Amino acid sequence: MKVIYPGSFDPLTYGHLDIIKRLNGMFDEVIVAILINEEKKSLFSLDEREEMIREELREHKLDNVTIKSFDGLMVNFAKKENCKVIARGLRAVADYEYEKNIARINSSLYEGLETIFLLANSNYSFISSSGVKEVASFKGDISPFVSKNVENRIREKYNY
Repeated sequence: MKVIYPGSFDPLTYGHLDIIKRLNGMFDEVIVAILINEEKKSLFSLDEREEMIREELREHKLDNVTIKSFDGLMVNFAKKENCKVIARGLRAVADYEYEKNIARINSSLYEGLETIFLLANSNYSFISSSGVKEVASFKGDISPFVSKNVENRIREKYNY
């Protein structure tokens, strides 16, 4: 069975990596699906995000995880991949309320599509990509939130 784990991953955080590792242990195939959203100003290009994720997959020996990108509706990507399971990480109650509604919309657009929710590890439940970027923009210490590889790339972007 395979699962899609969608997100912008701009940048990949320890929270994302924790979810990927856990999915890797539960499913035969995990697709990390990077959303291409032209409306959103990304810190990293699609190629840079793919490379950061690829490096982490190699380092953690997550061989049944692939990286793909998509634009438009998640359900169309899921149909194209012939996948009926989407995974989402939840950090807080507010995430659940938002994700629950999206899951209902998605299942109405693609019959049989299920969304599973994984609770964030309490060590990472406060980490968000936007929070990491904000700390980095002020040249703060982001090492508790991202791998050394990702940290180095962020430091390059913010020149520190």
